[in-house]
Amino acid sequence: MTRNRSRDTSGASPMAPSARPDLSFTAFHQMNRASYVRYAEIYLRHRQDAEEAIDSAFEHLLRSWDQVLLTENPAAYAWTITRHKVIDHARARTRRPPLIDEAAFNTVALRDAVDPIGQITESLALFRALRQLTDRQQDVMVMTYLQGMKAPETAAVLGMTSATVRSTVRHSLRRLREILGPDRTMEGQR
Repeated sequence: MTRNRSRDTSGASPMAPSARPDLSFTAFHQMNRASYVRYAEIYLRHRQDAEEAIDSAFEHLLRSWDQVLLTENPAAYAWTITRHKVIDHARARTRRPPLIDEAAFNTVALRDAVDPIGQITESLALFRALRQLTDRQQDVMVMTYLQGMKAPETAAVLGMTSATVRSTVRHSLRRLREILGPDRTMEGQR
């Protein structure tokens, strides 16, 4: 799972033939790698950095896969490892890990804005407000609004139910309204 290996059409890195993991890890890797990389790209801004961070997370998970399977919620446990690897990777490259302000300059809203300067100001305020949410709320909002994932997809990646994702979105939007005011939240936007 290094960055120099070729990718298959699903975006997954092939496993080293001499160290073939069990089928459950292979399936988990293939199902989640692309989503994990998209998430990491939001924080790291570079595809190669995102792939390195996610490959590091999967290598960690592979080494402890038997213990991961014994946890109450393996997907949630794997997500926690992944999130920490992304943050560690960002810190190692002296970047601010969570939702950096530069991401506000690369939004669909900005590309479609009639008033780009006003939209940049709003986007910066929104990204700063997002940093005030809990880790779980940030992850759900990033996947839902920045990646455009539906509740079942987000739930599968984060190891929670779709109802929990929808509830987290509602609570997050309520919190963002408190921080920003009712006219400046992500409600109705994808």
